[in-house]
Amino acid sequence: MTQDELKDYVARRYEGRMTLLDTGRVEPMYEVKASQLVEVAKSLRDDENLRFDFFCNLGGVDTREHFEAVYSIASTINRLRLDFKIILPREGAEIESVQDIWPASNWYEREIWELFGINVKNHGNLTRFLLPDDWDQGFPMRKDWDAPDFIRMPEL
Repeated sequence: MTQDELKDYVARRYEGRMTLLDTGRVEPMYEVKASQLVEVAKSLRDDENLRFDFFCNLGGVDTREHFEAVYSIASTINRLRLDFKIILPREGAEIESVQDIWPASNWYEREIWELFGINVKNHGNLTRFLLPDDWDQGFPMRKDWDAPDFIRMPEL
């Protein structure tokens, strides 16, 4: 399946659940609503024509206006890749865990919780692993984060 065929298939099969964005530079990029994350993730994994069985990455983004959780997944069987993101409000940012669908998401979900403060519901082991256990200085990947010994570099 080519990228154009993938885009056409996703447009037909996932209409209303996945919105194609113009921001995908290499792989197609979609937006998924937070309330549909688990449903869409299961469907992408189980769809016989897609079989997205490999969880590549999950990253957090702070745009100052909102947070984004950006997922990269691949099909080792069909040799496909795509990315999708969930847009979250700055206050009360929360996503469902996809650990039952893709076990490799475990550390990535812990990372966005620990560094961005995005809560991951139903994770099962949302504990620190990058910062000290007694860390109480906020979320260091947020653009508004500050600490007494932190030197902010100018943005270009």
